[in-house]
Amino acid sequence: MTATGPATPDLRITPADGLIDDPRQIALTGLTPGVLVAISARTTRSGGAEWDSQATFLADAAGTVDLTRDAPVGGDYAQVAAMGLLWGQHPSDGTAQEVFADDVMAPLETRLTARSQDGAVAEAVLTQRFAAEGVTRRDIREDGLVGTLFTPAGAGPHPVVLVLNGSGGGINEARGALYASHGYQALALGYFKAPGLSPHITETPLEYFHTGLSWIRRELAPRDGFVAVSGQSRGGELSLLLGATWPDLVSAVIAYVPGAVVHGAQGAGDPARGGWQGDTWLLDGAPLPHLWKNNSAVDWHPWHGDPPPDRHHSVFFEGLKDRALFEAARIRVERIAGPVLLISGRDDRAWPSSLYSKMVVATLAAEGHPHLVRHLDFDDAGHSINLPYVPTTQLTREHPVSKVPFTSGGTPAGNAGADDGSWRGVLDFLGAVTGR
Repeated sequence: MTATGPATPDLRITPADGLIDDPRQIALTGLTPGVLVAISARTTRSGGAEWDSQATFLADAAGTVDLTRDAPVGGDYAQVAAMGLLWGQHPSDGTAQEVFADDVMAPLETRLTARSQDGAVAEAVLTQRFAAEGVTRRDIREDGLVGTLFTPAGAGPHPVVLVLNGSGGGINEARGALYASHGYQALALGYFKAPGLSPHITETPLEYFHTGLSWIRRELAPRDGFVAVSGQSRGGELSLLLGATWPDLVSAVIAYVPGAVVHGAQGAGDPARGGWQGDTWLLDGAPLPHLWKNNSAVDWHPWHGDPPPDRHHSVFFEGLKDRALFEAARIRVERIAGPVLLISGRDDRAWPSSLYSKMVVATLAAEGHPHLVRHLDFDDAGHSINLPYVPTTQLTREHPVSKVPFTSGGTPAGNAGADDGSWRGVLDFLGAVTGR
């Protein structure tokens, strides 16, 4: 009797190369029926940090494993999830935080390796791109602006999206490149913690964004005059604020996990200028009223030297009890003169974005807002709603400005669902309001 060796499996990714938001089919064929097979995924990300994941599957009677069909029997995720090996990744050294590449014009490459119980091995590479073919990138250093412009392939004019980061500061090039990959010219604009700008959010003049919006309209000639503002967290608060302050310049607002009120500088604040309770936004040289300015209802005990609390957003609920201050700090969203999309997580542990979004929806309804309003509110999702198919496992991390640990909330699977669902919702919203 002649001994037989292990089966020769084939690991196939369809498509193997595509945009980061492209769903993929990851499948193994040619396995021994009923064999256990472990599939690992390893990606090198910003600064050379490696992220990895692994899940083990049981081959069916035909000797196949299909991640769009099969749940793992063990590993870094537990449900049927075609892209679970990507969103289930952890930093190999346990400390890395950045889930994107240093250069968004270069792809992320993930090596998948399958090893079966009987010794068979198969490998494949999955490539994720932020910029589609023909998308161009240009640094913008004009009129005092610090940002990056991404332009789609093909003749313009294009609808434009102004992209704003949150309390981590910097320039959100990844989202800007992906907007351009879907046909929207995108200006990813830094406003602190970017070259030549303040390292803190404290006392940021809103006129800077008026300059940015004016520059877009003058230099980019948006198609049909359409300019949306898209921001995350503090950038979501800012997006609503810009739409309410200059409704003639903002055609639509996309607010990820936003605040419905103006907040103090919080974790991105300058310790020398009031820290957490310092002023965030200036208009005509004067600070806007904010929720932490002598709030009579807040008990600040979690911030007086005690270990950082797991769910520190309770302080936000306390802050809302000062009704006079709340009304003074409330963003006048009824002044927005265009469609509004709100995105939130019901387990947001940074601040109550689900509640804040519902407040905005209620105000717009009460005021008879004549434009489209949508609210995408995700179960088991926290504060860090991101682009599709990036790691979602770091539920507790260090704030990039204050260096204080905080918990963003949600579960890895819930956050992955919100990453995907929110992005599909954004594209659908923009398509509806631009007629594309």
